[in-house]
Amino acid sequence: MPTTQNIALFASGNGTNVQRICEYFEENERIRPVVLFCDNPKAKVLARAEKLGLPTVGIDRAQLKEPSFMLPKLRQYDVNHIILAGFLALVPPFLVKEYAGHIYNIHPALLPKFGGKGMYGMNVHQAVVASGEKESGITVHRVNEHYDQGEILFQARCPIENKDTAEDVAAKIHLLEQKYFPTVLEYVLSGIDAKTITQTL
Repeated sequence: MPTTQNIALFASGNGTNVQRICEYFEENERIRPVVLFCDNPKAKVLARAEKLGLPTVGIDRAQLKEPSFMLPKLRQYDVNHIILAGFLALVPPFLVKEYAGHIYNIHPALLPKFGGKGMYGMNVHQAVVASGEKESGITVHRVNEHYDQGEILFQARCPIENKDTAEDVAAKIHLLEQKYFPTVLEYVLSGIDAKTITQTL
């Protein structure tokens, strides 16, 4: 395992998780966010990255699927791990293969429920409320070729009250993301297994 773990963050939207991760690892000498890949030129995460001093690479869907574009960019920053922090596109097979076991995502529900294509952001929370679920939560998992089907590493839960709207659930999930995602990443990138992470947190 390399002495320093360089992580690339992939995001499409607001970027609160990107900011939290960068701030969390700011003083960490072993784990360093080194670059942001963003597929949305209007995303607020780009302004956050600029304030954080995090280099950015703008990509479109065609470039994401092109090994001759993506792999040199990732190697330029000596990336060891890819973190999906609100990234909506499906990771192409060549990237899954190149970074096998080293791509991580956070999903705003308790997988395997409410996962799959189109299940992101408010779509998830609306589906959770409509189904009458009594709890929701977050799932941190490894990424494979399919939406939300990789190995589950950690889950945290929150109750859903009868009066809760999708917006209420979103607020609860946001708190869980901010609290747990960076810590789980730190543990995983330090070689700690999923069972130990769950027992510890």
